[in-house]
Amino acid sequence: MPAPGEKPYRVYKGGRQKGKVPSPGRSDRSRREQGQQPRSGNVRRRPQRVFSRGRAVLWSLVAVVLLLIVWAVLGYLSVRGGDSAANKRLETAAPGVGAVLKPTDGLLMSNAANILLIGTDHSDNGQQGRSTDQHSDSLMLLRVDGSKHRLVYLSMPRDLRASIPGYGEAKINAAMQLGGPKLTVKTVTGFTGLPVNHVVIVDFSSFVKLIDAVGGIDVNVPEPILSNRFDCPYSSQTRCNAWKGWAFHKGVQHMDGHRALIYSRIRENQLNPGDSDISRGVRQQQVMQQTLSKLASAGTFFRLPFSGGDLMQPLSTDLTTGQFMQLAWIKFRAGTTLHCRLGGRDLGDGYLQPSENNIQVIQEVLGNSAPQPPNPADGPFGPGCLSGNQAFGSTTPSR
Repeated sequence: MPAPGEKPYRVYKGGRQKGKVPSPGRSDRSRREQGQQPRSGNVRRRPQRVFSRGRAVLWSLVAVVLLLIVWAVLGYLSVRGGDSAANKRLETAAPGVGAVLKPTDGLLMSNAANILLIGTDHSDNGQQGRSTDQHSDSLMLLRVDGSKHRLVYLSMPRDLRASIPGYGEAKINAAMQLGGPKLTVKTVTGFTGLPVNHVVIVDFSSFVKLIDAVGGIDVNVPEPILSNRFDCPYSSQTRCNAWKGWAFHKGVQHMDGHRALIYSRIRENQLNPGDSDISRGVRQQQVMQQTLSKLASAGTFFRLPFSGGDLMQPLSTDLTTGQFMQLAWIKFRAGTTLHCRLGGRDLGDGYLQPSENNIQVIQEVLGNSAPQPPNPADGPFGPGCLSGNQAFGSTTPSR
């Protein structure tokens, strides 16, 4: 109850306060734009993160690097499966060859090594009994020197007269028939004085898949060619009888696996009476060289996860997967590439009598002297070295 004399209610003073009526408040954003502090009591919003182009580039690079690493691992695993099979094929085809190979001192990327490439082709190609012939059709020594960034291909004509251990003098390619890869390694080492660290046997009949797997190769054909008639491309006998042979124009041309195999099997050029079986060896070595170059290309790297195993099918070798990867890196980094050839004179007895200048070529391969092109005075198959993409002619050496 209210006290006596008090009103039962309280009177509050209302109405407008004295002074100016406050104007509508400005937003904190407009105050910040004018350099003023936001009013106290208002919630401050977190400033939006400004887009950073440098940050985006950095993360893009990280993503690309990770993708390349994953791709390389998948490619390595794919090649390793094919390489394991290639190692087993060598053990079957060339038992004991490891005993005559000289071990390398460390990694291929930092030490010089010699790899013997043996090309074999058992196609009859118009010659009866050829399918059972075990002669090596192509002999080439690949010298890699990662410390000097050098690659040297040393070709050896199959008809060179050489001393085969235990058999006397014969054509150098006869060592394959007489004692397989093991005797071939010993013969090449004795003939050149160069130790062989690794061996690769290439089956030309399976080369089609390999060349197609790397997307074909580019071959510098030294002269126009019209081959003898073999492997007619037509099913009709009438068309085959009218067909003149396989034709190749002079110059660099792209070849798929089948075309490259035909090129390597040509035994007669109807446009050049001087063409011989030695010329065929030159063509085979061109195909092998260009295929090896393509194997080490960037395009092949990106196809490895899908075709790594297929690349190894035509090969029998002691090289490991890691060594193949090192070879690819050396090829990528190579600042100097030489194509050298041992040679001799044709005395008309089916042999090539080795030239004294072969010794000079060996020194050029080792890097002990400047490379010199073939000397015309040595004849059409004289020894010498060419740089880059130059090609040895079938009968007239390139200068």
